[in-house]
Amino acid sequence: MAVRLVTLLVSLVLAAVVVFVVLRLLPGDSAGTTLGVGTTTDQLDQLRSELGTDQSSLAQLGDWAGALLTGDLGTSFVSRLPVGELITSKLPITVPLSLAAFVLSVLVSVPLGVVAAVKRRGVVGVAVSAVSQLGVAVPVFWVGVLLVWIFALRLGVLPPGGFPRQGWDDPAAAVRSLVLPVVTVSIAMSSVMVRYVRSATLDVLDQDYVRTARSLGYGRWQALARHGLRNGAVPVVAILGIELATSLLGAVVIENVFALPGLGTLLLDSVTGRDLPVVQALVLAITAVVLVVNFGVDLLQRAIDPRLRLGSTLGAAGGSR
Repeated sequence: MAVRLVTLLVSLVLAAVVVFVVLRLLPGDSAGTTLGVGTTTDQLDQLRSELGTDQSSLAQLGDWAGALLTGDLGTSFVSRLPVGELITSKLPITVPLSLAAFVLSVLVSVPLGVVAAVKRRGVVGVAVSAVSQLGVAVPVFWVGVLLVWIFALRLGVLPPGGFPRQGWDDPAAAVRSLVLPVVTVSIAMSSVMVRYVRSATLDVLDQDYVRTARSLGYGRWQALARHGLRNGAVPVVAILGIELATSLLGAVVIENVFALPGLGTLLLDSVTGRDLPVVQALVLAITAVVLVVNFGVDLLQRAIDPRLRLGSTLGAAGGSR
């Protein structure tokens, strides 16, 4: 546990350095982008001094790292607002979108993946596999556009995009505005997860202990439920963790398709305007979420399968000798 925690902290530090360096290597000038065309050299120099971009990269990295240690994410070059405040204001849109899409995709993909494996030679199993393959192949933004055309433009039952000005003070309107984005993201996630759940279930069905349970009189579903689910859950938990972490990345595309003012839209606007403090904070935050989720998945897998803990213990004992 201690080793993994140290590895997590080191990974976060390295991620912060990589994010800073990569953004500084990109072409363009924050001061020039902010002031626009027709500005004088004196104006550019003055703004660079105010933003701190006239310092060396090492000095900027030191200032940013020192601010991070105190919880200060910096100030936006464009809006001049605290970056932490900007990010916090977008969380009520992106977090419900990502979590709702993840929960919906799990509720759909896990049972469908198991059915696709158990009924793999039947019409139902083949149909589920074919639909999931189609879902993987179709771009997620195209699915969003198609859903808007059907449910917003043709049927008129849901809004085509946007988020109510009053936010979650009007929960009905807020939920309605997120229905299509949530379904769009969940379709893409479910298509991937169905295939992994199907593969994990097929591996379990081929194991000797399941065959033994079947020979003792258990039905296929009963043998799978009593003896196979825990073993099949280990690889499934891994892919669920990856999908949970990457659901935030899907918001970058989907929020722009549906004109949602969340973290994805903020990130795209900040990249376009070369608002480096905002881009740095958002990329680092997403990276941190991915690393933390992977850390949690590793712990959960060990809790599900004691053999993983035993293997780690034996490896440590062997190394000590």
